[in-house]
Amino acid sequence: MSEQIPILDRMVRAVEKVRERLLRSTSALGDAGIPYAVVGGNAVAAWVAKVDEAAVRNTADVDLLLNRIDLDRARSALAGVGFHYVQTLNVDTFLDGADANPRSALHVLFAGEKVKDHDLLPSPTLDESEPGEKFRLIGLTALVRMKLVSYRFKDRTHLLDLIGLGLVDASWTNRLPIDNPES
Repeated sequence: MSEQIPILDRMVRAVEKVRERLLRSTSALGDAGIPYAVVGGNAVAAWVAKVDEAAVRNTADVDLLLNRIDLDRARSALAGVGFHYVQTLNVDTFLDGADANPRSALHVLFAGEKVKDHDLLPSPTLDESEPGEKFRLIGLTALVRMKLVSYRFKDRTHLLDLIGLGLVDASWTNRLPIDNPES
């Protein structure tokens, strides 16, 4: 029987693997001159960390926003650093190795396109991102809009985190597109 890794070490290793995957993928895209932005749970974590690192939640995957026209170049750049492209349930995904778990993969969303046909709004454009210390990050307004469009349980939790830290407040209703039939 192989030696078991202590649970705390496994917890830390899981977080470190996501961080490494995020930095390796964004570095490869940046080095190849491919525009991108980090979105999803890692984007929320980055915004939250600016206010209170104790409020940061971990995520198992990496979500990236790309222009569809750059997908082939991204496939090449990411393959060069060990990622394997697959399409699963109509989601463009990069596994971290041939036998990797899709739960911990890179997931691609396309800038300016709806994720699901029934979504009210498309994903933001890359113009709505900003440079960070180590990677490009989707802007807070665009991120909030994405979370409101998806509105899954984890998206609502992310929104509550942003509200709880004062990053989003009641004044935001003027920043977001609202379908008002009376206007």
